[in-house]
Amino acid sequence: MNSSRKSARNASEVYIAVFQYVVAMAFLWLLAGFWQLQVQTRQIYVERADRNRIKSLQIFAPRGKILDRDGRVIVDNSPSHKVLLSRAFHDTDLLQIIAGGLNIPFERLGASLKRLETSNTPAYQAVILKENLSHAEVAFVEAHRSQLPDLELIRSHRRLYPRGGLASHVIGYVGEVSDAELDQDTFMFYEPGAEIGKAGIERSYNDILTGTDGRRLIEVDSLGREQTLFGTVKPKAGRSLRITLDLDLQVVAELALEGKKGAIVALDPRNGEVLALASRPTYDPNKFVGGISADDWRQILQDPEVPMLNRAIQAQVAPGSVFKAIVALAGGETGLLDDDFTVSCSGGAPFYRRYFRCHLAKGHGPVGLLQALAQSCNVYFYTLGNKLGIDRIAEYAELAGLGRPTGIDLPHEEGGTVPSAKWKLRRYHEKWYSGETISVAIGQGALTVTPLQVAFAIGGIAMGGVWHRPHLVAYEDLQELRPRFEPPDPIEIELNQHHLKTIRQGLWAVVNGGGTGGRARIAGYDVCGKTGSAQRASTQFKEGNDDPALKDTAWFVGFAPCEQPELVVAALFEGGEHGYLAGPMVRDVIKSHLDKKVRTHWANRRSTPSSSAGAAHPVAGAAAWGRQAP
Repeated sequence: MNSSRKSARNASEVYIAVFQYVVAMAFLWLLAGFWQLQVQTRQIYVERADRNRIKSLQIFAPRGKILDRDGRVIVDNSPSHKVLLSRAFHDTDLLQIIAGGLNIPFERLGASLKRLETSNTPAYQAVILKENLSHAEVAFVEAHRSQLPDLELIRSHRRLYPRGGLASHVIGYVGEVSDAELDQDTFMFYEPGAEIGKAGIERSYNDILTGTDGRRLIEVDSLGREQTLFGTVKPKAGRSLRITLDLDLQVVAELALEGKKGAIVALDPRNGEVLALASRPTYDPNKFVGGISADDWRQILQDPEVPMLNRAIQAQVAPGSVFKAIVALAGGETGLLDDDFTVSCSGGAPFYRRYFRCHLAKGHGPVGLLQALAQSCNVYFYTLGNKLGIDRIAEYAELAGLGRPTGIDLPHEEGGTVPSAKWKLRRYHEKWYSGETISVAIGQGALTVTPLQVAFAIGGIAMGGVWHRPHLVAYEDLQELRPRFEPPDPIEIELNQHHLKTIRQGLWAVVNGGGTGGRARIAGYDVCGKTGSAQRASTQFKEGNDDPALKDTAWFVGFAPCEQPELVVAALFEGGEHGYLAGPMVRDVIKSHLDKKVRTHWANRRSTPSSSAGAAHPVAGAAAWGRQAP
């Protein structure tokens, strides 16, 4: 019996020991859990708790303004509202209410949220449902705060662009960053829903114009209602950007293109600054603010006039007789042209078993370079081009900047085409035939250029062999905004100045000496220029066909003053047929520039009492500006 009692006591002691060990282990396990919660991972759970009771609201930073060269505002901002919704929100009935109150088609709203479900953004991150809310839509959100706590109303800034599409191809527009753009290095630090520049200056200088968003930390109750403001991180506005565009010249250029299809580019050949860049037809960038509607986007895409095409840097068309100035340059630099070189024009000439006509049926008679440029004699340049050959023509065309993008600080610039024997072999696997050179010599054939390239090329010739890269932000301003920026060096070529003087005299005679560009003449000022008419179809094909798309393209390029140019303007008039009809477009822009210079000069004189009454004329004296041949 004592033995059985002893056994029972031993068993009880074992049970008690096991229980003690179990309790001790449980205590240690709980202690380890508390250690992990309170010490090791305390911050994680604090953040989770704060996320449940603290709401972080984004404060959108305004983009920087865009100003013209005189500091006048081109693009501004106005106060607006955006509405955001949590990605995790899936209440279909409430979505119906939201869609109705915000005037968003329910199908589009559902599709947007479904698309975002597949993205890499966190589930708790809010997405923008709509921007630029109306007063009624703002009132709807405010009235449904308790019912829709996941709906957030955020103050923002709406981009304001000039009406009528003024300078739209230069300025561009903003829009929501796409998934494809988020994968690019340029936008890798942007969040979905962020607003970025999509085209033009807005795109090229997005890093400067974009500000840094701020945050508001707010304590909310279980229903999402705001209770206490914890703090605010103020947003930092984007920096304003002053561009080289002159609004006065831009407006004149746009008016000159009213009702037409084409482009006008005005450059300062001394430094490459773009003073005007107009393209028509145009579009209204305000429609893109906050997201363009499907109907508006469809209308733009289906417009046969292609309003989104920036013809100033993207229209690639034959230059016509404007190209003769470059052929003349090639002739002089290769030694084929001298003061005694003349050609007899009887209205046409045979080359390679084909007869090539001049634009003047009765012919120009014996002509030298000066008269050939002034009267735009085709036969003279047929003959010169035939002597040069395609490869030497291509060499000097490329030297003048054709056949490649100029490097202007706008996206999607096209480079045009300068044909050569190697080019044709590489592209078509065919040899170049000498007869093809005849057409290229007068700016036809496979040769294509953009209006910007024409202004750039002729500007460099006018400057005596110095080509400055076109740009829309002054280099000194850009060096302040981007400290690592290094201005590109101009291209300088040593050219025969005696021959250049003859070319300049011929271009002066085009406008002032009874040449083809008399409509570009400005009384009292010294203007040089060149007309051009480029065929879009053969004369035989156009017979009996009234299709406007087949009409010749009209060109005119001019610069002033002839001896010391400070402005070069190129105009493209699609369907204009005759180059002299593009002359007044260039004339108006040049005259606007010169008149403004005079006004500025006299305004400065009036504001400076000590200025001498016998000071020089504001337009650099009669020798530079008078109507005399250079």
